[in-house]
Amino acid sequence: MPGQALARGVCRHLRQYNFLTLEEFVPISGLRVDVMALGPKGELWVVECKSSRADFQTDSKWQGYLEWCDRYFWAVDANFPTDLLPDSTGLIVADGYDGEIIRMGPESRLAAARRKKLTLKFARNAADRLHGFRDLKPQLKYQAKFPPT
Repeated sequence: MPGQALARGVCRHLRQYNFLTLEEFVPISGLRVDVMALGPKGELWVVECKSSRADFQTDSKWQGYLEWCDRYFWAVDANFPTDLLPDSTGLIVADGYDGEIIRMGPESRLAAARRKKLTLKFARNAADRLHGFRDLKPQLKYQAKFPPT
């Protein structure tokens, strides 16, 4: 999937700046961001991945994400018509392997209470996903040994 490949490249690129990332993060019910990034100083960035013009033009919720991050970015591939994207947002050009920040999103610092809530949710979500990966492996071995009849 093109959007997932973009997210992978974005996550790899942000890691170079010591940002840790979660894909498909839900800050509140009804909103799901493609990539939430937590920086070394506690900064929170949202990155929305757009694989085509149509994908961008049908996204009517992106402005609702602005109040849930310190900086907002679009991630697109090298062939995307970037003139469609608002100048007041950040821009990352990526592929499935890496990316590059072309334009830094303007900073709008979160309130302390919201930052704490989001950081805690980020940490709990990451730990829950890690536990899921750990517990999945033994289940797969068990199923392979004892297939259902």
